[in-house]
Amino acid sequence: MIVVCDTSPLCYLILIDCVEILPQLFGRITIPNAVCTELLAEGSYIQVQNWIAQPPSWLEIQTTTSLLPNLSNKLGIGEQETISLAVQLNAALIILDDMDARQAAIAQGLNVTGLLGVLYRAGTQDIIDFPNAISKLQLTTFRASSALIQSFLDRYYQEQG
Repeated sequence: MIVVCDTSPLCYLILIDCVEILPQLFGRITIPNAVCTELLAEGSYIQVQNWIAQPPSWLEIQTTTSLLPNLSNKLGIGEQETISLAVQLNAALIILDDMDARQAAIAQGLNVTGLLGVLYRAGTQDIIDFPNAISKLQLTTFRASSALIQSFLDRYYQEQG
């Protein structure tokens, strides 16, 4: 299964020490060069820079051969390359958080999830403690509505019965 990931979900998974759930859930993760560049950028967290400077064997960094011509210029280069690469590789899943990027990916026929969806999946498979991961995430600069976060927690507790 080919899974392509954008910058933000990868960054926050690193910050909350949950990045290792990615290979457990999906095997390999592919990112475009622009995402690698964004993770290494000067303004990025040092923990993130150190991680991407020596990427794990399950992370594949690929060149996007060409950007899709119909993507909004509201999207950053990382998002544009991530969506274009996912289409190029016929990816089974794309991991994106930005709402405009998610809508653009859906318009391309891609199967989309975000950071919360990845954490939820890992929690329901007993890979992580989902409520604890959410608590750690809320201590970062991650932005999501409290209603959205609560809906994931409610669904998780309901499923755990």
